[in-house]
Amino acid sequence: MVENQIKAVIFDVGGVLALSKNPIVIGKRSNMHDLGVHEYISRKLRISIDQWFDAIDSIYADAFVGQLSERTTILTISRKLGVSPFKVFSLFLKAYKRNFKQNKKLYKLAFKLKKQGHKIAILSDQWWLSKEAVIKEKYMKKFNVVVISCDVGLRKPNPEIYKLTLKKLKLPAKNCLFIDNQTWNLTPAKKLGMKTILFKTDEQLFKQLFKMGVGHD
Repeated sequence: MVENQIKAVIFDVGGVLALSKNPIVIGKRSNMHDLGVHEYISRKLRISIDQWFDAIDSIYADAFVGQLSERTTILTISRKLGVSPFKVFSLFLKAYKRNFKQNKKLYKLAFKLKKQGHKIAILSDQWWLSKEAVIKEKYMKKFNVVVISCDVGLRKPNPEIYKLTLKKLKLPAKNCLFIDNQTWNLTPAKKLGMKTILFKTDEQLFKQLFKMGVGHD
């Protein structure tokens, strides 16, 4: 039992540590980082959501794994849509801030776990601008390990990004718990031997953690 105890808790950001104020799920687009962000921008540009996705799909995907810098991403989208780079940048920043709120309850729990002797980590798919807008620096620096897709050139559900996180934590998978709001992101973690929780609400998560004996004095 002691051999398999949880020594590290790994948190996703979008939909877990940062909650969407207006969560939306629509078919094939439900695996986008957050549809509310894209709907806001397309509405402001007065184009359809499909036109917006056609303009950004491949660019956005490359930005998430660090293949394009923030500047190149903004400039490329700007040229495609015929709007100024400043406008694109401003719209993204406003969209992220309007659509996300910090999950302060969960951050509080994470820092409590750290005080209790657990390692805490972030494993998240972000590009440069969303990382800056969604993950507050004052919170991020308190984590033992932070693995962001645009920084490491990998994204979930690629097993290699989970292996990298374990390597940085210096722990075997059996001693780690991964929390994410998408089932397909939990599958590779399970295959590697991590314990997992599908996040739905804070209350649901706290109950499951209690059953696992995590985070309670």
